[in-house]
Amino acid sequence: TQDPILRARFTGAPEHVINYFFFVAEELRHIMAKLGFRKFEDMVGRVDLLDMRPAVDHWKAKGVDLSKILYQPPAKDGVAVKLASTQDHGLEGALDHKLIKAAKSALGKSPKPVQITETIKNVNRTVGAMLSGEVARKFGHAGLPEDTIQVNLTGTAGQSFAAFLARGVTLKLTGDGNDYVGKGLSGGRVIVKQPDTVKREPIENIIVGNTVLYGAIAGEAYFEGVAGERFAVRNSGAVAVVEGCGDHGCEYMTGGVVVVLGETGRNFAAGMSGGAAYVYDPRKGFVSRCNPSMVKLETVKPAGGGPEADAPQQRSPSAENNGMGDMLAFDAERLRILIERHLLHTGSQRARDLLDNWDEALTHFVKVMPTDYARALQDLKTERAATVAAE
Repeated sequence: TQDPILRARFTGAPEHVINYFFFVAEELRHIMAKLGFRKFEDMVGRVDLLDMRPAVDHWKAKGVDLSKILYQPPAKDGVAVKLASTQDHGLEGALDHKLIKAAKSALGKSPKPVQITETIKNVNRTVGAMLSGEVARKFGHAGLPEDTIQVNLTGTAGQSFAAFLARGVTLKLTGDGNDYVGKGLSGGRVIVKQPDTVKREPIENIIVGNTVLYGAIAGEAYFEGVAGERFAVRNSGAVAVVEGCGDHGCEYMTGGVVVVLGETGRNFAAGMSGGAAYVYDPRKGFVSRCNPSMVKLETVKPAGGGPEADAPQQRSPSAENNGMGDMLAFDAERLRILIERHLLHTGSQRARDLLDNWDEALTHFVKVMPTDYARALQDLKTERAATVAAE
């Protein structure tokens, strides 16, 4: 897990996993010897050696006929029953090749900031992943300084736009995205906004598809519109602002911060064990759409200080604001900063309206907090206070 509090409780080591797989391999060698095989590849396609009786003889499977599933057609010349040829995925035509070439000066020994402008179509999938691979290969997970590589795209992105985006890379899309935007986001920033010429209402229109930010571990995401189902599922560290989402938002989330400036679907926060979410709920209907099994709903208390004095461009999500700091304080400040960032990057009218009436807007936000995570953070805070007192 990426959560340092939960990681501290884990006593395992990589060597334990290695040892386990050695035992698995040894047991497999014994099974292969009994079947008369010396090579693993020789077993591929041999459905005639599968023993289905333990499954079919079970009372739950009585009457199940697997013969058509396990049918082995007669051997024919030139027809293989295992992998015999590779598939051409057309990677030589990927848009990332253009991006990598254009970002050459940012990928050298002395990285220099670059700005790239391109159009994008829905056949361009996983845009940003190969570019991020180059960043990771040269600079590791630490990546590059913020906004070293800025890519401005116009059009409709294919699946997995900005997947695994590395730190220092910003992809700004004017248009819309398909499913899996920001999948595995790894420190970069992804922005999707509607064209200035479009007059549709963002909080009523989909701008990115389903399963956005699936498995994200770090970085920022700002979407001027509504996301589909399972938004930020398994997010463990990314910060995101969206203007609405479908069913199962923040499902199995373990870290990070999500801000929803509009309606959510049902079953929000199912299995959510870490991080926090803030939902704008002026109609007071969110409670019926949230899954309360692992979270509690709280009001957002006004900040004690005056964060309003800072200009939006001077403020960025710090460790406290991305879910890895003290989640029991700074709620209003964190929330305002993220909405300001959303306005800065997308020009969102929704964000502007909320900020113009901040004191009123703040009363309509609901904080979604995992109960066990809140308890662990409170225990950690108490331990730290006791340590300081003892010193």
